[in-house]
Amino acid sequence: MDRGSGFEAVFLDPVGQAVQQRWADAAMTVAFEELPPVSSFLVIPGRRWGPGLWWSATTGRHVAAGSNAMRTQLMVLDRDPEVTGLAGRPVRLLWREERGRVRSWVPQLFARYRDGTGLLADCPSHPEAGGDRALKAAEAVSEACEEIGWAYRRLFPLDDVPAANLKWLAGYRHPRNASRPGLMPAVVEAFARPRPLIEGAGAAGDPIEVLPAVFHALWHEYLETDLERPLHERVLVGPRSWGGPSRTGGLG
Repeated sequence: MDRGSGFEAVFLDPVGQAVQQRWADAAMTVAFEELPPVSSFLVIPGRRWGPGLWWSATTGRHVAAGSNAMRTQLMVLDRDPEVTGLAGRPVRLLWREERGRVRSWVPQLFARYRDGTGLLADCPSHPEAGGDRALKAAEAVSEACEEIGWAYRRLFPLDDVPAANLKWLAGYRHPRNASRPGLMPAVVEAFARPRPLIEGAGAAGDPIEVLPAVFHALWHEYLETDLERPLHERVLVGPRSWGGPSRTGGLG
């Protein structure tokens, strides 16, 4: 298991039994996005936010989340059209350091991309979170991912405004917010040219009914707005790729 000869992976099979396998083989054959956490998220007394579940609009299933920082990054990935699967802590990586000691690390988050590649990520609340051990593990896991054409990242918190905007839109991610049949095409047509949010909503119908559909469309990027600025009734909303920046910067 030394870094020169390769890494190994530990994960749970469909009946909950731990399996240890050569990392390169597991990455090619195991659907990590379908697996439960290989180890549970800790409950730390005194923290305002503990482990929970995130309902993914991408998969229609819940994903385990261990912190508020991880939940925010799940929102970012769940909104990415290139992401097809998500899982919390589905795999533990093992390797042997130079002195022979076995090391291990469980990345907090796994994402599967449309092209079949994967992302392993941790979601520290600040750059120094986890200390030297986390940084050394990040170096090893990054090496393991590079060997198979995947990526590893430490995803740092979003700024307050885009994080708040994303959280608001995420509240409308469920398909029920598309409302009645025929409304979504009318909403998209109402913003065929950029215009203030409340004006476009009024043009598509009763704002009480239309606004949830507009927020749903913004979440799924059928429409776009500048998420670096606070959302309000006069914010400009336009068609996809009209030039108003829409994405958050969590994966930069």
